[in-house]
Amino acid sequence: MIEKNENHSAELAKLWLEYQETKKDTVREKIIENYLPLVKLVAGRVAISLPQHVDRDDLISSGFFGLLDAIERYDLSRNVKFETYAVTRIRGSILDTIRSQDWLPATVRQKARQYEQTLAELESRLGRSATDSEISEALGISLEQLHTLINQLNTSTLVPLEDFIQSETIAGNVASPSQNIEVEEVKNSLMRAIDKLPEKEKLVVTLYYYEELTLKEISLILKLSEARISQLHTKAIFRLRGALSRIKSSLL
Repeated sequence: MIEKNENHSAELAKLWLEYQETKKDTVREKIIENYLPLVKLVAGRVAISLPQHVDRDDLISSGFFGLLDAIERYDLSRNVKFETYAVTRIRGSILDTIRSQDWLPATVRQKARQYEQTLAELESRLGRSATDSEISEALGISLEQLHTLINQLNTSTLVPLEDFIQSETIAGNVASPSQNIEVEEVKNSLMRAIDKLPEKEKLVVTLYYYEELTLKEISLILKLSEARISQLHTKAIFRLRGALSRIKSSLL
């Protein structure tokens, strides 16, 4: 098995060298064929928390164009693994498609902005994570209305955090030394922001984004309903958005 993998890697390396020298379509097609499973993997990962009506085949098609873009832009001399570079391009292409479809209703989008701004201002003033009671009071709504709002916002949270964690600046393009310093600061600040989350929210974020478990798998581990896990995920993401927005502003 090891020998087979080594042979495959050697053949792929030859294909890359040949394509960089000749740009032949036949060689490119062989490279594309090799990385199609990666497109399906990334599309499936993004699709996990999207509404059911979002067609996974559409996501795969969009990811395919991201793969083509990655192949054309990839530079062997940069000493960056193609898979690392391609995942960013594939995901970016998929996220662009999701945004262009604008499947989130305008009213929910407006509520999301209001909730995010209120939460960021409140937690900046408190210097800690705000409780549901404090958030509902700041929004001028009841606790029941707050929980209903969070449930409405569930489908608006996946893409923005993916942008922060897997942005092209972090994982894709080769940055300048000064940009690399900024990127490291953002990544370190992200870890500090996650560490300050309430315990259950921190655990959900860690399991979902770093252990790459699905919300359903996390619900089984924590013995909570999938709806409750989704709610914890949403609350965590809005807290992180506020923290990361402040971090990004400080780097401009």
